Amino acid sequence: MGFKPIPMHRRVTNELLYPAIFQLFRVFYILRNYVTMLSKKCKYAIHALVYLAERYQDGPVHIQEIAEHERIPKKFLEAILLELRNAKILHSKKGKGGGYYLYKNPDDVNLMDVVRLMDGAIAMLPCVSLNYYEPCEECRDEKVCGIRDTFLGVRDETLKILEESSLAKIVKRQREMGKRVVTGKDKL
Repeated sequence: MGFKPIPMHRRVTNELLYPAIFQLFRVFYILRNYVTMLSKKCKYAIHALVYLAERYQDGPVHIQEIAEHERIPKKFLEAILLELRNAKILHSKKGKGGGYYLYKNPDDVNLMDVVRLMDGAIAMLPCVSLNYYEPCEECRDEKVCGIRDTFLGVRDETLKILEESSLAKIVKRQREMGKRVVTGKDKL
């Protein structure tokens, strides 16, 4: 079997192929910067806050206890708790019997505030961000951009869920889920 050349009218020329590939990589590169998961810092902050919310009436909790129970590196946790304290979400007590405790009621601390504090923007694209808005370089007209409109909906639903998710609700949900697992109610 010999090599058969492709007729000229059926060839995909490099002039057509390379720009298409370039544009595809460009879109992936742009989305790579915005479609992210929560940072470890943010996840650790949430875990530490939930741990403290479970012990809301028990007084200060030593940082070593939180670090060990939640498997968070102690030095990293120190920096996270300090940031939460500076944001007036936590308070600390020095000395014997000292540690960290929630400054606010667990009902008043929601995940939206924590995520914004730890990671910044919640929106997946800068053109839909409430607090970190920037126009997109790729967009010709924001007013008629279908992509932007879609991500506005994603942002709004995400904000709604995070705002409704207080530490108290998370603790309650965990307890309910734990009861289902222990009693076997979640099995079919």
